[in-house]
Amino acid sequence: MPHQPKLAAGNWKMNGLSADLAEVSRLIGNHPAPGCEILLCPPATLLSRMSERVAGTPIVTGGQDCHAADSGAHTGDISARMLADAGAGYVILGHSERRTDHGETDDMVRAKARAALEAGLKVIICLGETLAEREAGNTLDVIGGQLAGSVPGDLSGETLVIAYEPVWAIGTGKVPTTAQIGEVHDFIRARLEERFGAEAGRSVRILYGGSVKPDNAAGIFAVANVDGALVGGASLKAADFSPIIAALEASA
Repeated sequence: MPHQPKLAAGNWKMNGLSADLAEVSRLIGNHPAPGCEILLCPPATLLSRMSERVAGTPIVTGGQDCHAADSGAHTGDISARMLADAGAGYVILGHSERRTDHGETDDMVRAKARAALEAGLKVIICLGETLAEREAGNTLDVIGGQLAGSVPGDLSGETLVIAYEPVWAIGTGKVPTTAQIGEVHDFIRARLEERFGAEAGRSVRILYGGSVKPDNAAGIFAVANVDGALVGGASLKAADFSPIIAALEASA
């Protein structure tokens, strides 16, 4: 399988109004020929307009969630096909905020991933342990269970991205040590190779997410099996996201 470029993914979460699209133009200007892939996942209200703005540039867009059904009586939900129609190339699934706030299970995430794959989207599936689970020494058991339950068997390196986001580090300013990040990423890589075969397992990109900032990005990207980052708050402003992208480019 072909080597996948490193990936800097920005998750805007429930942030962003029309005026904030100016940040996208600044990001485009900062990275006319990036040495990695750049992804922005805005709220659904901005997805179509952001996709139009990045057309013809190296930046791609994605959704933050999708429904498992292709269409139907699901008020307030968005299907994977709708995301693709709005210009998305990716979708984030199984983020801890979705798992916590909306009770999403591994089975639900897997069903959404299948729908996204059928719609032609690449899938970023999020895994992560809570602070209580880490303190109890259960981190790898939790990650292994989520990985086995959330990832369909028919995804490949081209269509699958895994994001390790320790729940206790998201938006808290707390960051695991590089040794802790490395342990989990190495574990995920080994499980992917066991499940999909060595070549396919190596081609899946594994991102780290959780309080990634310009001042800690280089250290995180130096860890083996870290193929990029899923960035939250720091992706909202080009001035914050660009240094993270530059650090990833330097690590490639």
